[in-house]
Amino acid sequence: MIKGFGGIFWRTTNLESVKKWYIDVLKLEINNWNGTVINPQSGDETIFSFFAEDDSYFPTDQQVMLNFQVYDINETIQHFETIGVPLAKEQESSEYGKFVWIKDPDGRLIELWEK
Repeated sequence: MIKGFGGIFWRTTNLESVKKWYIDVLKLEINNWNGTVINPQSGDETIFSFFAEDDSYFPTDQQVMLNFQVYDINETIQHFETIGVPLAKEQESSEYGKFVWIKDPDGRLIELWEK
Protein backbone atom coordinates (compact mmCIF):
# COMPACT_ATOMS: atom_id res chain seq x y z
CA MET A 1 0.00 0.00 0.00
CA ILE A 2 2.76 2.50 0.89
CA LYS A 3 4.93 3.62 -2.01
CA GLY A 4 7.26 5.91 -0.03
CA PHE A 5 7.41 9.08 1.99
CA GLY A 6 5.67 12.07 0.44
CA GLY A 7 7.46 14.68 2.50
CA ILE A 8 8.66 15.98 5.83
CA PHE A 9 7.06 19.22 7.01
CA TRP A 10 7.55 21.36 10.11
CA ARG A 11 7.07 24.88 11.34
CA THR A 12 9.77 27.41 12.18
CA THR A 13 9.74 30.94 13.52
CA ASN A 14 12.87 31.79 11.49
CA LEU A 15 11.92 30.74 7.95
CA GLU A 16 14.58 32.63 5.98
CA SER A 17 17.35 31.79 8.46
CA VAL A 18 16.45 28.10 8.55
CA LYS A 19 16.19 27.92 4.74
CA LYS A 20 19.61 29.55 4.35
CA TRP A 21 21.11 27.13 6.88
CA TYR A 22 19.78 24.06 5.05
CA ILE A 23 21.05 25.49 1.74
CA ASP A 24 24.52 26.34 3.10
CA VAL A 25 25.09 23.44 5.48
CA LEU A 26 23.32 20.50 3.82
CA LYS A 27 23.51 21.89 0.28
CA LEU A 28 19.79 21.36 -0.31
CA GLU A 29 18.30 23.32 -3.19
CA ILE A 30 15.38 25.05 -1.45
CA ASN A 31 12.90 26.42 -3.98
CA ASN A 32 10.73 29.55 -3.74
CA TRP A 33 7.90 27.41 -2.29
CA ASN A 34 10.21 26.81 0.75
CA GLY A 35 11.03 23.18 -0.04
CA THR A 36 12.86 20.76 -2.28
CA VAL A 37 12.30 17.40 -3.90
CA ILE A 38 14.91 14.77 -3.12
CA ASN A 39 14.95 11.99 -5.70
CA PRO A 40 16.52 8.88 -4.19
CA GLN A 41 18.93 6.91 -6.31
CA SER A 42 18.87 3.16 -6.69
CA GLY A 43 20.14 1.54 -3.50
CA ASP A 44 19.08 4.42 -1.24
CA GLU A 45 16.51 3.69 1.39
CA THR A 46 14.34 5.57 3.85
CA ILE A 47 13.94 4.24 7.37
CA PHE A 48 10.64 4.66 9.20
CA SER A 49 11.10 3.83 12.88
CA PHE A 50 9.43 4.44 16.21
CA PHE A 51 11.24 5.31 19.44
CA ALA A 52 9.88 5.12 22.98
CA GLU A 53 9.10 8.50 24.52
CA ASP A 54 12.03 8.18 26.95
CA ASP A 55 14.57 6.74 24.45
CA SER A 56 17.77 8.78 24.57
CA TYR A 57 18.83 8.21 20.92
CA PHE A 58 17.73 11.79 20.19
CA PRO A 59 16.48 14.53 22.55
CA THR A 60 13.25 13.59 24.31
CA ASP A 61 11.85 17.11 23.76
CA GLN A 62 12.26 16.63 19.98
CA GLN A 63 9.36 14.66 18.51
CA VAL A 64 10.99 13.95 15.13
CA MET A 65 14.59 13.58 14.00
CA LEU A 66 15.68 14.05 10.39
CA ASN A 67 18.15 11.55 8.95
CA PHE A 68 19.87 12.33 5.66
CA GLN A 69 21.81 9.66 3.81
CA VAL A 70 25.16 11.00 2.55
CA TYR A 71 27.63 9.70 -0.03
CA ASP A 72 30.78 10.16 2.06
CA ILE A 73 30.63 10.85 5.80
CA ASN A 74 34.25 12.08 5.93
CA GLU A 75 33.60 14.58 3.13
CA THR A 76 30.47 15.69 4.99
CA ILE A 77 32.41 16.22 8.22
CA GLN A 78 35.10 18.14 6.33
CA HIS A 79 32.40 20.40 4.81
CA PHE A 80 30.97 21.08 8.29
CA GLU A 81 34.43 21.93 9.64
CA THR A 82 35.10 24.28 6.70
CA ILE A 83 31.91 26.27 7.28
CA GLY A 84 32.14 26.16 11.09
CA VAL A 85 29.24 23.81 11.90
CA PRO A 86 30.16 21.75 14.97
CA LEU A 87 29.20 18.13 15.38
CA ALA A 88 26.60 17.66 18.10
CA LYS A 89 27.91 14.14 18.78
CA GLU A 90 31.06 12.34 17.72
CA GLN A 91 31.00 10.03 14.70
CA GLU A 92 29.79 6.50 15.40
CA SER A 93 30.10 3.35 13.32
CA SER A 94 28.05 0.17 13.56
CA GLU A 95 26.83 -2.66 11.38
CA TYR A 96 24.25 -0.16 10.02
CA GLY A 97 26.87 2.32 8.78
CA LYS A 98 28.56 5.54 9.90
CA PHE A 99 26.70 8.36 11.63
CA VAL A 100 27.28 11.99 12.67
CA TRP A 101 24.90 14.58 14.13
CA ILE A 102 24.54 18.34 13.89
CA LYS A 103 21.88 20.81 15.06
CA ASP A 104 19.92 23.17 12.84
CA PRO A 105 19.18 26.82 13.80
CA ASP A 106 16.01 25.73 15.65
CA GLY A 107 18.08 23.27 17.74
CA ARG A 108 16.79 20.12 16.01
CA LEU A 109 19.26 17.25 16.08
CA ILE A 110 19.91 16.00 12.54
CA GLU A 111 21.50 12.65 11.81
CA LEU A 112 23.67 12.06 8.74
CA TRP A 113 24.26 8.49 7.66
CA GLU A 114 26.62 6.76 5.28
CA LYS A 115 25.37 3.26 4.56
